[in-house]
Amino acid sequence: MYRVLIVEDEDIIRKGLTYKVDWLNNNCVVVGSAIDGNDGLEQIKKLKPDIVITDIRMPFKDGIIMLEEALAVHDFETIIISGYSEFDYAQKAISLGVSEYILKPIDFRLLDIAIQKTSKKIDARQHEEKKHEFLHRYQEVLDVEALSVHSTYVSAMLDYIKGNYPHRVSITDLSEKLQVSTVYLNAKFKDETNYTFNDFLNRYRIIKAIDFMENSGKLIYEIAELVGFKEYKYFSQVFKKYVGYSPTHFTK
Repeated sequence: MYRVLIVEDEDIIRKGLTYKVDWLNNNCVVVGSAIDGNDGLEQIKKLKPDIVITDIRMPFKDGIIMLEEALAVHDFETIIISGYSEFDYAQKAISLGVSEYILKPIDFRLLDIAIQKTSKKIDARQHEEKKHEFLHRYQEVLDVEALSVHSTYVSAMLDYIKGNYPHRVSITDLSEKLQVSTVYLNAKFKDETNYTFNDFLNRYRIIKAIDFMENSGKLIYEIAELVGFKEYKYFSQVFKKYVGYSPTHFTK
């Protein structure tokens, strides 16, 4: 639900904005109001709204100056309501990224449309932020493919993981095969890769799972088995740990 702050010096308009809009229907809630630009700036800092609806001409500090100062400390969308249609104000508002500019007397139908447009703009921005966060997490997973190692033991361990990840993988089996203790192998692997053996194994399996999701057309539970997870629930937990999303969410 989006947090809305109303900044308006005229009492009757401020109350009209608070009580004549179906905020809940617009997935919004009014978290506060302010009576002038100075008050508005303080309320923005304090309440951190998603949307600020403000007049331009107000005592002590006009809406444009308030927005300039507020946007320097907090990111939000703005709907301007003003009795003044001077081009310079509208131009300045556009330069500040104001979402909508509505003239008084207020047409609440137009205001409702403006709120819906602004909400969609916030949705789009948040979607982009989540996408960038996901890509960052995804890149962290993929980093295991770019490792450069020097130890022949660690190189053998990596080859073993890459060749056997769909099956049961055990460092004990590797220890017997390489005739070196598991303690030594674990320490050497962590020193060279900065991952524990099991952590690397899980990351590599998630890489392969993502590749299957994007290219194979197989169902998620089938992919879980293909990359070495016998229990779907555990696969889902591991996937979310590394990628930040469940497998189902990722495919969407």
